[in-house]
Amino acid sequence: MQQRILITGAGGRVGTDLRPRLGAPGRMLRLLDSRDLQPLPDEPGGGEYVRASITDPDAMVEACTGVRAVVHLAGLPRENTMQEMLAVNLQGTYNVLEAARRTGVERVVLASSNHAVGFHPAGEPQTALPADIPGRPDTLYGWSKVAIEALGRLYHDRYGLGVICLRIGQWGGTPGSPRGLALWLSPDDGARLVEASLSVEAPGYRIVWGVSRNTRGFWSLAEGEAIGYHPKDDSEVHAPAVLSRRPAPDWGGGPAVRGIGGAWCDRPLGEPA
Repeated sequence: MQQRILITGAGGRVGTDLRPRLGAPGRMLRLLDSRDLQPLPDEPGGGEYVRASITDPDAMVEACTGVRAVVHLAGLPRENTMQEMLAVNLQGTYNVLEAARRTGVERVVLASSNHAVGFHPAGEPQTALPADIPGRPDTLYGWSKVAIEALGRLYHDRYGLGVICLRIGQWGGTPGSPRGLALWLSPDDGARLVEASLSVEAPGYRIVWGVSRNTRGFWSLAEGEAIGYHPKDDSEVHAPAVLSRRPAPDWGGGPAVRGIGGAWCDRPLGEPA
């Protein structure tokens, strides 16, 4: 029997990277975005394309019907006003979780962020900060991610919905900065992480770091390994090029240096980025 996986925000940067990597025999991807989507050249088997917004609860019920799992990526990806955060990231995620509950979806994978804990001091390499450290958001964006983690917890505790929250570091083909050498998540490892989240037999409620196996990393991989996530990539191969442009941070000084969120800790609160 073919399994349907709904990906919200499938036209965004993360969704575009995931689509060709999550194709598999016996699986149909239902790809939802507020924009029209076209098949990617390397997308195996195509998919079902739905133009809808997560802010529309009826559309989300329709999109979740017949779906086994949801990978929820849609939302504002950076700082914005409180009104926009409430309308899109919070209300939108509520619509996704409520639609999943109403239609019998088994599990939801929520895209959280390192900015949910942006004011938490970064550790030294190999200190293995646990994935479930308490929220210390650096922005309203980060606060919205703490809020959706809590909402996922509520839907698990009350309704038994499987929820896995991925606190994603710095997603991209290469690290974008010296800090990224610690925070990087390669697209291939990102797909491995989502695949593990979709495949683990008893998801329960979990928070997992979205990070590759970086030599300079300071996040625990144990929570990911517990669901079958075994990252293979290491940002160290990019270190010479990255560090030729800027020196590595010493992780000392004020929050904008030592905090996980970096410069986001000094970003004007609620100012659209």
